[in-house]
Amino acid sequence: MGTADEYLEALLSLPRLWGPQVSRDGLWVAWTWSGAGPAADVYVAPTDGWTRPVRLTDTADDSYLVSWTPDSRAVLVEQDRDGNERAQLFRVDIDRPREMQPLTEPDPNYFLRGGQLHPNARWLVYGANFDAATGQEIEPTWIYRHDLESGERLVLARPVKSGSTGPRLNSAGTHILYMRRDLHPAGSQVWLADVEGGCDREVLNLGADVKTGASWFPDGRRALVIGETKTHKRIGIWDRTDESLRWIIDDAGRNIEYAFVPHRSDHIVIGEVQEARTRCSLWDLESEREEYLPPVAGTLAPLAPVGDGEWVGVCYSSRQPADLVRFSPSDLPSGEVVTLSRVWDRTSLAADDFAPAAGFRWHSSDGLQIKGWLYRPTREARGTVVCVHGGPTGHSEDRINKQIQFFVRHGFNVFDPNYRGSTGFGLAFREAIRADGWGGREQDDIRAGIEALMEAGIARPGKVGITGTSYGGYSSWCAITRFPPEVVAASAPICGMTDLVVDYETTRPDLRPYSEEMMGGGPDEVPQRYHDRSLVNFVDNVRGRLLIVQGLQDPNVTPQNVRAVTKALDRAGVPYETLAFEDEGHGISRPKNQKTLFLRLVEFFDEAFLVP
Repeated sequence: MGTADEYLEALLSLPRLWGPQVSRDGLWVAWTWSGAGPAADVYVAPTDGWTRPVRLTDTADDSYLVSWTPDSRAVLVEQDRDGNERAQLFRVDIDRPREMQPLTEPDPNYFLRGGQLHPNARWLVYGANFDAATGQEIEPTWIYRHDLESGERLVLARPVKSGSTGPRLNSAGTHILYMRRDLHPAGSQVWLADVEGGCDREVLNLGADVKTGASWFPDGRRALVIGETKTHKRIGIWDRTDESLRWIIDDAGRNIEYAFVPHRSDHIVIGEVQEARTRCSLWDLESEREEYLPPVAGTLAPLAPVGDGEWVGVCYSSRQPADLVRFSPSDLPSGEVVTLSRVWDRTSLAADDFAPAAGFRWHSSDGLQIKGWLYRPTREARGTVVCVHGGPTGHSEDRINKQIQFFVRHGFNVFDPNYRGSTGFGLAFREAIRADGWGGREQDDIRAGIEALMEAGIARPGKVGITGTSYGGYSSWCAITRFPPEVVAASAPICGMTDLVVDYETTRPDLRPYSEEMMGGGPDEVPQRYHDRSLVNFVDNVRGRLLIVQGLQDPNVTPQNVRAVTKALDRAGVPYETLAFEDEGHGISRPKNQKTLFLRLVEFFDEAFLVP
């Protein structure tokens, strides 16, 4: 379409879908869109598709959907300030859009997790690393029952150690399930708390270092359990009345990533990921038979049934923006799919304006096969940009990435590797990153991928750059301090860790267990590993171009990381550039800032690749 400027404007205004949820009565679906305006906002649409989506929030700061109220008449949303992640909760009624009723205080001195309204419409349940008695921020995340009329905060659970605990209230409003990491940072156990504050006890423990999670059935009595083994995830059903646990799927040949039971449903929705592609199935609770959805182009993930054998789900690919749709599983793949979010109505782009994701495989330094995605321009490439996903325990999908699409439009090859540690390739592959800790063999995977592209004649020495956000930013630091300039000539880390000790000490308290899990302990336990994997200690190895990008409100990888590394760069006499955004947190998400970033990155890599 049109000129490069027109394409960028259209790309940045293309909405990106986050966290869709169907109401309990099945009549509505709500979600968050970023890109549809200057900030992220919450939208709602009827599941029968009779009218266009309605915008529920319209503010200068990002608003994200948290949950539906039990009566299906309103949603709870959270909003922070400039990406600082210190969220305030609001209620927005679907018949009074854009009227945000505050439920918690603005600018809290704590980080809030979850948020559900009790059926009595008076109590609000959430997690917060906050001691209401003293008003002080604390390390662990406690579970609260907040009385919206009196303001009383009753502590329902007091985990001992920090962790990202989002409580799950059952439909009857009697009990809460939540996960603790008190025993080991690599494991989680399921605990049950009484909403009256009468009990708080462990109910599922498959091992101190084993991850176990649970979510309620609509009946509020049973829970769906996902428990990990050394090789795979298995699915079971736990009953609160007799505390029995029965495993229904226990297959080492399957890579199940998620499962849940929607409201009004007699099926379990199962998401299975093989080589970064998701295929979903429905497990019939009565017959205990499982049926896979027929293959479709891209991904189609069911959310909830809405009557007459039809479901609401989300579909997407690298040429299809994520769209909420209504469909009948029995009619797929050729049956009619009705769009509910109508995402194509909001853009001048068409499917042909997006580069497709092509699979690319190679072998790492130790012989392990790795897979990623390769995007190529229609003309001779100006160079190759490596875009590394964050996490590291996440994975890149066949899905539209605006930054990648803009690079391709400008004439770059884009390489998107799913290095070891990524999800979507089995538990053994995900857990392999823990053998070395951050900055280990997964960085060899990335280098080997670049070299494989060169061997294939796709990438050229001296014309490869790298960028990524969060762990992708850390990987960009690894590349520029370890790889020769023929392999990586330029690096643009975005919100990437530089000093892992500083990062550990300054990040959100509930994120520290993740560092401990990945690194095999805290800085006091494995100090040499933290030193060796902190790229701030090796900046004198930098030989290529360097652009450091940071959101100044980032509470995850804080700006202290930038201050530490720029001091080291200055001491070593290494040139660098910085690009900072005052109104961004962990990642650059506002369209106006993405425009600045994308244009600067293209200019940066162009300049780097022209250097003799």
